[in-house]
Formats: sequence, C-alpha cells, structure tokens
Amino acid sequence: MLWTVAVVLLAGYLAATLVLTYFVHRLPRRPVVDSPDWGQVLDTWVPTRGGGRLEVWRIVPEGEVRGTVLMIHGWSRNRDRMVARARQFARLGMITVLFSVRDHGRSSPFRFMNAAEFAEDALAVMTWLGHPVILYGHSAGAGGAIIAASRRPEQVALLFLEACYADSREGLLSLYRWFNPVFGRVFGPMILNWMNLFYRFRMKAMSPERLAPRLPMPAMVIHGAEDRRFPARFARRLHQAFPAGSARLLVVPGAGHSESSGHPRYPQAIADFLAAYPEACAATLPPAHRRWS
Repeated sequence: MLWTVAVVLLAGYLAATLVLTYFVHRLPRRPVVDSPDWGQVLDTWVPTRGGGRLEVWRIVPEGEVRGTVLMIHGWSRNRDRMVARARQFARLGMITVLFSVRDHGRSSPFRFMNAAEFAEDALAVMTWLGHPVILYGHSAGAGGAIIAASRRPEQVALLFLEACYADSREGLLSLYRWFNPVFGRVFGPMILNWMNLFYRFRMKAMSPERLAPRLPMPAMVIHGAEDRRFPARFARRLHQAFPAGSARLLVVPGAGHSESSGHPRYPQAIADFLAAYPEACAATLPPAHRRWS
C-alpha cells in the first residue's frame, strides 16, 4: 500500500513539474513602450531561424559615429526596454541596434525560448548587419549575449553583461526562489531537470562562467548590489571566470535587477570602458562610416 502511494505521488510530481516546465516558458510577456527619440531611426524586420522574423531598430546618432552596439533585452520584455540604455550609448556617438527576440514584442512566436534561442536571434541580427558589433545583454539577454559571443567571437569586439548569472541552473533556481520560495525549492529542481533533458543536457555547458574563459574580447560585467533575482555574488563569480585582466566589474550600490543603468555611475563607467578600447570600437563601424587612410 505504501509503495503504491509512493509511486502515485512520484508520478504526480513528475507530471506536475513537466506541465510547469511548459508554463515557465510561457510566462506572461510584459512589453514596454519607449520609442527612440534621437538620430535617424530605421524600423525594419530581420529574418531569423525557422522562418521567423524580428522587429529591429537601427538608430544612427547625429554627429561623428564611433561604433555599433547591439542590445538584447531580458525575459518577457522587448526592444523598447533597451531604449534608455541605448540613449546613453548614442550620446557617446554609437549606432545602437535594438531588437525583440522571438515570442517578445511583435517578433514571431516561438514556444520554448531560452538563452540559446536569444543567442540565435542575436546572431541573425549580426548576420544582417554584416560587420562586428559591441554586444550588450541584460538578464536573460546577457545569457544570450555571451552564448552568441562564444559562437561568433570574430564579430564581437566588446561585451557588456548586465544583471547576468554565472551558472545556468543556479541562476534559474535563484529566480524561482525569488518568485516564490516554496515553488523554487519544491518544484524548481525537477523543472530544471526537465529543461536539461529538453536542451540535450547542454545547460551546464552554456553557463556564462563556462564560456567566459574562452572569450577573446574585453568584457564589462554590470550588476545591481541589491539584485534579489541574481545576487551580486553571481556577478563576482562571472567576472573572475574571464581571462585575467580582460574584464571589468561594476557593482552598482542600491540598484536592483534592472536599475543599474539609471544610476549616476553608469554613464561614466560605460564611457570609460569604451574609451579604453578605441580600436575595438572603430572595428564596429559600418563600412560607410569608416575613414580610410
């Protein structure tokens, strides 16, 4: 009798977590509206894998152009979420390219988005651009950015990772516990086991701290000191995973998960990092903006 009860409970738990694995991929989207209000704005569509398409803004600032930044938003958001950050880069003379990954904004639907799929969409936009970029990702978009950089390092001159995690499994468990402690502790581990199965056991290999040691481009890790979804210790671990001397770390005091870019220290930190690598920035200029000697 006890054995039968145990089997029924286990089967119910496995079934419940399998259903929840589907629903965590279908969490409600929370798009924002914040259109660019500077420069020359190209509003277009870019093809991506599986016949999908992505809504894309390419914004060329007034005055001298110094390079190109491709920005990836976080989970449930859209390209508009990165406009405030893009404005900071535009003030430094950077072309900014913002897009909504599949199943976000007005981009094509896709049932099971994850960091690897975020990376695929970033790579599609990079192919469309046809030249190197500075790659910037926030949260899940940061996870996608480092995967994209590892797959096409020759096209990523500099890398910015804001509010990122170090280990994929640990990061998602932290996120689930932030959402609800009981959900995270009781259901979270098995949900991640199902995910790892569906992702062909590649979750660990796609963890940012596993990819960072092999990246040749300089990187900047930005994190809010009060981030409750991904604690700041994740950022410190990720920073240490990069080759010695190749990464900078900015932990913003008082900032939460999405608040670092609004802090007074953010613009100067961005400007200083770009100024340290003028040749890398110049490599991301579109051919029409390059000066030939």
